[in-house]
Amino acid sequence: MSSNSQCKGCRDGYRVTDDQIDRILAAPMFQSDLCVPDEVYELRLEQCSSCPKFQYGTTCVVCGCFVRIAAKYKDRACPNPGDSRWAKYAKS
Repeated sequence: MSSNSQCKGCRDGYRVTDDQIDRILAAPMFQSDLCVPDEVYELRLEQCSSCPKFQYGTTCVVCGCFVRIAAKYKDRACPNPGDSRWAKYAKS
């Protein structure tokens, strides 16, 4: 696949590391009532890890989000049309 056909976030120059995501998730807003409990978060990540739309261990191909960040928010839902993997863990 040529770099012209990849999304911007998939190019090496724009790679986001686990350490960078960890720093983002350490922000106080991710410890607030805007976020799902840790148990729900872990279940969401587990569902995403087995999804064919999950790429590079970080990104959802459907919406382009960083899964580890999006899965924390109560108001987010799995964006996979017709196959929502978070349905039973929606906004607990």
